[in-house]
Amino acid sequence: MTNVMSAPAPRADAFAGVRTRRVLALVLDLVLVSFLAGIIWLALLILTLGLSLLLLPPLYPLVAFFYNGLTVSGAKMATPGMRAMDLEMRMHDTGARVPFINAAAHALFFYLSWFFPPVFLVSLVDSDKRCLHDILASVTLVRRL
Repeated sequence: MTNVMSAPAPRADAFAGVRTRRVLALVLDLVLVSFLAGIIWLALLILTLGLSLLLLPPLYPLVAFFYNGLTVSGAKMATPGMRAMDLEMRMHDTGARVPFINAAAHALFFYLSWFFPPVFLVSLVDSDKRCLHDILASVTLVRRL
C-alpha cells in the first residue's frame, strides 16, 4: 500500500503577478549568467594562453545549466533573480523543494523553448500560470511563502 500525499493547496495570492515577475527575474538571471560565463571564459582563455578558445562556445549553456540547477535546488529554492522578484520554485505535485535534476532539466527545457517561442503562450491558458518547460520538469513557480 502506498501513501500518496496530495499537494497542499496554494495560497490565494501565490500566483499573483508571477508572469511579470518571471520575466524580470529572467532578465536579472541572464545578466548574472552572462557575467559568470564571461569571467570563466576570460580566466580559461588566460590560463590556457588562448588554447581553449575553440572549446569555450559551449561554456554559456553549461554555466546556465549549473546556475539554475544549483540555485533552485538549494536552500532558498530560487535563482538570485527569482529571489529579487520574491519568487520560489517548488515541485508541482508535493510543494517540496526541487531536486537538482528537476531544476537542471527545467533550465534545459527553458533554453530549448527559445527555438519555438509560441510554447511560452501555454502559461496564458494554464491555471497555475505554468509554462511548458515548468510542466515538463514538474515544477511550479510561486510567490515566496
